[in-house]
Amino acid sequence: MGFILMFIMLTGCDKQETLGAAPSDPSLNRAARENHAEVSDGDFVYRLVSEKGQYEHGDQVQVYAELEYVGEKDEVTIGHAASAFYFPMKELTRDYDISYAMNEPYITTTLKKGEPLREYYKMRSGYGSKDDKKFKDFIRSLKDGFPGGHYVVYGSADFVIDSQSHGADQGGSNGEEPKRYKIQAEIEFSVSEEKK
Repeated sequence: MGFILMFIMLTGCDKQETLGAAPSDPSLNRAARENHAEVSDGDFVYRLVSEKGQYEHGDQVQVYAELEYVGEKDEVTIGHAASAFYFPMKELTRDYDISYAMNEPYITTTLKKGEPLREYYKMRSGYGSKDDKKFKDFIRSLKDGFPGGHYVVYGSADFVIDSQSHGADQGGSNGEEPKRYKIQAEIEFSVSEEKK
């Protein structure tokens, strides 16, 4: 009887600890993501990388994206906004969304087979007049580096095969819409808190 009671008490304590961890707890989200990801879509490979999984306070966070053409041609021309890469983020500790604004002209880039196009994250976040002061202060502080916290990058490569480039089989030359790609990946990194 004592053994059964002890077992029930241990099981009860174990369940309380499990329930005590909120679903938004960064340690639960961490298991699904690393500091690098690679996704293939047709003739393209998209990579999203944070050079470290854990940065110390004051370190410069280095996050970049790559797009590589791996198809049969020697090169292919893609069309995109100011960049083919988007880097919106979420800071999990504060539950803050960090937007990634971009101008949207139509720019073309030629990718040579096997030579990845690489671009590093640049601060392009903002806030609205209705956002609270803490959030505004947080966004402003990003200009000086990332404050301590757990960050998820919801990266993507968003582009079309340019219809004016050589090769009628790239889409768009027969009056049809050019093929659009939106290749997405997620990575996570942490920044340690400032030591007081």
